[in-house]
Amino acid sequence: MKVKVSELVLVLVLSWVLCVSAEGQHEDIGITGCSDSDGEELYALDGEELWYADFVNKRGVEPQPSFIDHMSYEEGAYEGAVGQQQICKQNLKADLQSYKNPPLQLDPPSSPIIYSRDDVELDQQNTLICHVTGFYPAPVKIQWTKNGQKVTEGTSINVPFPNKDGSFRQTSRLEFTPQLGDVYSCTVNHPALDQSLTRIWADVDVSVQQPSVGPAVFCGLGLTVGLLGVAAGTFFLIKGNECS
Repeated sequence: MKVKVSELVLVLVLSWVLCVSAEGQHEDIGITGCSDSDGEELYALDGEELWYADFVNKRGVEPQPSFIDHMSYEEGAYEGAVGQQQICKQNLKADLQSYKNPPLQLDPPSSPIIYSRDDVELDQQNTLICHVTGFYPAPVKIQWTKNGQKVTEGTSINVPFPNKDGSFRQTSRLEFTPQLGDVYSCTVNHPALDQSLTRIWADVDVSVQQPSVGPAVFCGLGLTVGLLGVAAGTFFLIKGNECS
């Protein structure tokens, strides 16, 4: 893991534990991070977040999907995270004094990837996902727009997650209902960027349900063929009578 310190420092204490079970190996990660204005406390298993401290709303969050066996953390986990932040900031202050405030090392994020959670159908609620990785320090800022207008309602962003090279990745989500002609974008900002990174999503892949016309077409065709048959039979009957 790369160790970096700066005036915007996010000091991280990462604990990797390799667990072995009958099903195989699992990677358990605990993260404590802080800066002079922000902090992070997170626990994850095999790269998936199990619990993190929301210091803005002063609570613990368990962002686990519904299809797994839910793992709950003991009462007092958030209070413990607050205590860890106090220790982290004390260590940060000591580190900055020891290293004499070294210059900030910056790694820019990758170009954002934007995609929908589910196959897109008109008027069906869905989620757009914007993902970036490879940046340092954390976090990035991600902004959504719809048809050129800034959108905040229905947006969320996870806490930064560390990559094994010491950089970070982060994902933002936007709840939306697709409509024909709508254009969405996510824009990423980070101190390492000279200009914002923007990726656009449009409704070119929207599936439009068309009414079924098969039975009506076949019925109409059958009626037309039947009438033609009657007309042809009548014609030949009249000609036969004239010949006789």
